[in-house]
Amino acid sequence: MLFAEKVIQFNQEIHYTAPLPDGIRIMNPFRENPGVPELSAQFYRKYYNDNNDRHLILGINPGRHGAGLTGIPFTDPKRLIEKCGIGYNGPMAHEPSSVFVYEVIAAYGGIEAFYSDFYINSPCPLGFTKKGDNGKEVNYNYYDSKTLTEAVYDFMLESMRKHLALGIRRDIAFCFGTGQNFKFLNKLNQTQKYFDQLVPLEHPRFVMQYKSKEKMRYIDAYLEAFAKIR
Repeated sequence: MLFAEKVIQFNQEIHYTAPLPDGIRIMNPFRENPGVPELSAQFYRKYYNDNNDRHLILGINPGRHGAGLTGIPFTDPKRLIEKCGIGYNGPMAHEPSSVFVYEVIAAYGGIEAFYSDFYINSPCPLGFTKKGDNGKEVNYNYYDSKTLTEAVYDFMLESMRKHLALGIRRDIAFCFGTGQNFKFLNKLNQTQKYFDQLVPLEHPRFVMQYKSKEKMRYIDAYLEAFAKIR
């Protein structure tokens, strides 16, 4: 089975049924949005229609304005249309993390080169939301409460097992986030022995929100880290 078809099958089957802490909602775009399965399938068949062994990049969990709308990690609707050349008719949104990631992709050598080498997902491939003070839903991270982390821990272990089964290289992987995400994943990697090395990178959202004037320095740091696979 081609890499693309394995990812598509993973997305079709992904489902979370265990209890969650009060006030936290699971976000599964593959079941909530009828257009997402076909949209993401187009993407993976365009860029992953091969049997390449890839290196894994792990985010945190999907956000509402990126994978929550497209089903593709760190790819918001604007990047899907403008950079990937895939039609989109759903709600338009702008995700700063997606902007940064696609600038990194361009600097790496372009979309085909990047996605030939890397597969992006998350230890928790479904997102979470909670009601903000204004009553609107906001993104919530798996590590934002100990109760949530414990609730989804087994789900994350199973998801990681399935990620690796897609055709993932085990020598080195990368982590978006040098704080809580890396702390959790590094500890998990030490116990589960997923990868020989796990390399942390500043999270794209952090760069865009707090270090945008130094963006090129972070892009260079990404490229330097990614050179380790060659």
